[in-house]
Amino acid sequence: MKISFPVLVCFLLLSSSLMEPAFAATSSYCSNKCSTRCAVAGVQDRCLKYCGICCEECKCVPSGTYGNKHECPCYRDKKNKKGKPKCP
Repeated sequence: MKISFPVLVCFLLLSSSLMEPAFAATSSYCSNKCSTRCAVAGVQDRCLKYCGICCEECKCVPSGTYGNKHECPCYRDKKNKKGKPKCP
């Protein structure tokens, strides 16, 4: 079976445009989860920043505003340059 070049290009363009909503959904998911996670944080902007980074990489955020990191091992195990937990 031989596929012509224009058909292949159309297929690639169409498939890439269909993937974008999945990334948008992840961002919305992370935004909502991190808003909950950081609701009582002392430095909320920093909490939201690092929670967002961790959520995008791990695809999960522990429930509640503190603890429960066993629910998301990737989130739990991320460390900063000093070896301390990166994710709030």
